[in-house]
Amino acid sequence: MRSIFGGLRGIFRKEPETGPQHLELLEQKIGYTFSKKVLLVEALTHRSVLGELKPGEEGITYERLEFLGDSVLALVTTHYLLRNFPEEDEGQLTKKKSLLVSKNVLTKMADSINLKDHVILSENAFKGGVHSKDSIQTAVLEAVIGAIYLDGGLEPARDFIEELVLSDIDEILDHTDHINYKSHLQEWTQSKYRGYPKYRVKSTTGPEHDKMFLVEVRVSGGVVGKGRGKSKKDAEQIAAKEALSKLRKSR
Repeated sequence: MRSIFGGLRGIFRKEPETGPQHLELLEQKIGYTFSKKVLLVEALTHRSVLGELKPGEEGITYERLEFLGDSVLALVTTHYLLRNFPEEDEGQLTKKKSLLVSKNVLTKMADSINLKDHVILSENAFKGGVHSKDSIQTAVLEAVIGAIYLDGGLEPARDFIEELVLSDIDEILDHTDHINYKSHLQEWTQSKYRGYPKYRVKSTTGPEHDKMFLVEVRVSGGVVGKGRGKSKKDAEQIAAKEALSKLRKSR
């Protein structure tokens, strides 16, 4: 343990002696104890720490484990859906899977275990709120899944995913906040108009750290929806939702 945490002096936002307890608290939350603690450290480490390492110290970040965890999450979710929805076809299962592994759902799951409090990052990145970004939280969550898989195999990774994400499947599938309106709009326009919706950013307002995007979506040359959001993707989802409502009413 000393070699792991010794290399993290100055990186943990707490005294270095609290490093092991920092990890143990997260292990309690996720219901899994790592045999190789270094895997959990890697899963939690943001690339901002690379600039704070001393010469000769090896840098690791969550990115490789995120890549693995994304695949493990997809496999476990797909298998779960096949077992529990035997009457549904490939298209219906694909929609459910897309929803269950969406950024919105994974962000809420990360929030439920306060994962942002365990991200290891530089002091400047911490002050900038990097650990609170949805993209970082979901990436670290997938990295933790990858770390569990490497440490204990598929079964503990499956248990973690099913307990954290899939146990709330009914609520998730019924909650409109998680619906991928862009995907639904594309299916609608392909079937009704044999074309694709086109999105365009009309304006961007606000300071660099707090921008607001206004996006419009066109179908068959006409504007059918507009949306505002703090990211281009969020604005597009809102625009697609408005477009679907209008198009369905006009049938």
